[in-house]
Amino acid sequence: MKLACLVCGQGNRVPRERLGAGPKCGGCGAPLLSGATQDVSFENLQKAARMDELPLIVDFWASWCGPCRMMAPEFSKAAGLLKGQARCAKLDTQAYPQAGQVHGIRGIPLLIAFQGGREIQRQAGAMSARDIEAWVRRVAAA
Repeated sequence: MKLACLVCGQGNRVPRERLGAGPKCGGCGAPLLSGATQDVSFENLQKAARMDELPLIVDFWASWCGPCRMMAPEFSKAAGLLKGQARCAKLDTQAYPQAGQVHGIRGIPLLIAFQGGREIQRQAGAMSARDIEAWVRRVAAA
């Protein structure tokens, strides 16, 4: 299974049966599937969105957004619940305004699921950890 490191952007191959064994990036040593959210740069997001064969769930947010701040701990909880089944990343749209243009973002918070080089679904608005988990499982099963 191909996964891009969310820290350095390097591509990695991980056997599917080793996803639960805590694989690390061959370049920088960062965990590839930690069960925690990972802040990601726009460049590394683009690489991961093109490469990842495991669902990549990205929370597009900004620090000035109240609903975004309210959803942040819920997204972190969901990342733990989805460990080994999906990766959860956060991209600050204020720090990377080009993300809004490239991904057609009209409002935040916004979750976008990527897999196999394409966007597979998006969900706008703040959600609870259980709702995020259920949404990701539906998206991954489709």
